[in-house]
Amino acid sequence: MPPEPLVATDTTLLPAHLDQAITRAVAFLHQHQFPSGEFAVHCAKEAPMLGWTYSDSSVFPSSLIAHSLLHLPEVPLVDEIVTRAAEFLRGQMNRGGVWNHFTNYHRLRYLCPLDIDDTSCVSALLRARGIACPVPTNIPLILANRNDEGLFYSWFLLRFRFVKNRTFWRITLPELLRPVQSLLFWYGVEASRNDIDGVVNANALFYLGDIPETQPVIDFLLRIIRENKEADCDLWYRDPFFVYYFFTRNYYVGITKLEPLRQPIIDRILAQAKPDGRLGETLADTAWAVCSLLNLRAAPPELEAAVRYILQAQFAHGSWPRWLLYYGGPKLLLGWGSEEMTTGFCLEALARYRTLQAGT
Repeated sequence: MPPEPLVATDTTLLPAHLDQAITRAVAFLHQHQFPSGEFAVHCAKEAPMLGWTYSDSSVFPSSLIAHSLLHLPEVPLVDEIVTRAAEFLRGQMNRGGVWNHFTNYHRLRYLCPLDIDDTSCVSALLRARGIACPVPTNIPLILANRNDEGLFYSWFLLRFRFVKNRTFWRITLPELLRPVQSLLFWYGVEASRNDIDGVVNANALFYLGDIPETQPVIDFLLRIIRENKEADCDLWYRDPFFVYYFFTRNYYVGITKLEPLRQPIIDRILAQAKPDGRLGETLADTAWAVCSLLNLRAAPPELEAAVRYILQAQFAHGSWPRWLLYYGGPKLLLGWGSEEMTTGFCLEALARYRTLQAGT
């Protein structure tokens, strides 16, 4: 079982301020969710996203936003948003109960392989909503996609290794029908077929839990933090604060074997505290930091200042500014972000801090 929640000792930040901000943010997400249940995401070349951008269509943003909203179960509008997002995500499921980063109508859908990251995040969300999907379970298929050390490959792909799972072959063999396109795809991206990524493994752990098969993943995450490699442990997540967010939510749900990463992450977050309340360099860093500290059952004095910073950055209509949150590789040539995604993380931070204040 997870540790008991903390109780806030400083309540000078009025609950009414949080309530108003949360209400506006939920209304914004409700208004900006597509009829399909999907949320917008945009690609850009520079982090503030003030220049060239284009709209993309992918599974990942909707799963993350919906998961952030799970911290507001008492709000009827939130239930509507998450229900629509879950239905959208169910509609994007592929054979065997796995997902692709891109939606079924994206031009790159049949070139980009199915992956562990999206599959784990969507599966965890559907489970949290009590949705029996996929049926039968996709866990044996996910467990079939590991290397000799027990770590998860990022991609479901054919490799020079024997896999007993028949569904694995059924979802990977179609690559042989498009050899030229596949070759061009791998030539044009920064990824490789045998990638082992830190956050991807953390999200697989989040879905699968503390089971014998995930012990190598737990050791892997601890080693990343112990060796100070969080800024370069994953091709897609290049901001250590985003890495902390994903690593620490495993601790929050009760994987206490991750205890050795608790204090180092707390210390590294607080070392980046700024006079204006920011934790890290950006608004997104601050939202992830607040969530990470709460995941680790930590409530330092810097927490309230960080929440105040988030509050003052909110637009009148309820959103927060867009920012690139994850990238297409270490070169940072292209990234993804949107107002909706930033708002989801800021909303989660505020909702969870309000819960901390209430002592529940």
